[in-house]
Amino acid sequence: MSQPVLVPRVVADTPLDATIEGLLRGKVEVVPLDLVRSKGSASVDAEGLYTYGHPPTDGALLDRIRGLKVISNYGVGVDHIRLDDAQARGIPIGNTPGVLESTTADLGFALLLASARRIIEGDRYARSSEFVRYDPGHMLGREVHGKTLGIIGMGQIGARIARRAVAFEMTVLYHNRHRRKDVEAALAPSIAHADLDDLLARSDYVMLCTPLTDATRGLIGERTLALMKPSATLINIARGPVVDTEALTRALSDGRIAAAALDVTDPEPLPRDHPLLVLPQVVITPHLGSATVETRRRMAEVSVDNLMAGLRGEPLPHPVTR
Repeated sequence: MSQPVLVPRVVADTPLDATIEGLLRGKVEVVPLDLVRSKGSASVDAEGLYTYGHPPTDGALLDRIRGLKVISNYGVGVDHIRLDDAQARGIPIGNTPGVLESTTADLGFALLLASARRIIEGDRYARSSEFVRYDPGHMLGREVHGKTLGIIGMGQIGARIARRAVAFEMTVLYHNRHRRKDVEAALAPSIAHADLDDLLARSDYVMLCTPLTDATRGLIGERTLALMKPSATLINIARGPVVDTEALTRALSDGRIAAAALDVTDPEPLPRDHPLLVLPQVVITPHLGSATVETRRRMAEVSVDNLMAGLRGEPLPHPVTR
């Protein structure tokens, strides 16, 4: 009688997307992360860890997975993984760079437009019993062309946002740790570097495209919100904790800024009774930055490539470096 073929065991926060399941079928045995956590202090044997929904991953978890060779993250952001803990244990981490930047930029600009032109409110009104006649003075939005967009974080996503903004005849200010002279040259004369406070004071729309780090956590709070125009809109496509949620709620409720459009929140999701959810000038989407059929397929392929390379003991095609 033939012996069953043994495949590597991989811990993952299930359920996984159907595309990922298809790519992994027959290649690995998936062990649910909840099962690992439910074992208390006991350990499990597994060679891979696949982080799908950004579960918190630290040294305590890694130490409970005996024989771990690789961590593969479904996405670019790895702020949920303690990189120092993985590095100290010699465990490589893979992510999916160069895959989702344009798609996320599309979503960021969609949020800007939806907020400026009150698309969500308009849709609800058009479907309601209240819409019985056209009123040219009703539900006026704010223009986008000719306005100033401030981008905080000029990485790959920020640069793509800037190109879209210039195409909409906007002026772009950006704040970044390092000057992006390549972006400035490509989009001159419509773009300029600015310090954070100046950007906030001058921008009609402020879009957050920065990674979550110790330096950016809570970056938008009471002080920085107070610098923004009363007519300004905040758009967050970065990470929820970049914004102080309660400070933003107060600023919107008090009319100190005009609107917000959020693809991410802190916490995520917000409690169902949170006041942000009932403010009409707030647009919220459920972390849809990279949520297209094409991009999610490519993310699945890249993350599985990283996982399988690590399980074979080979260099990862897309390693996270510091």
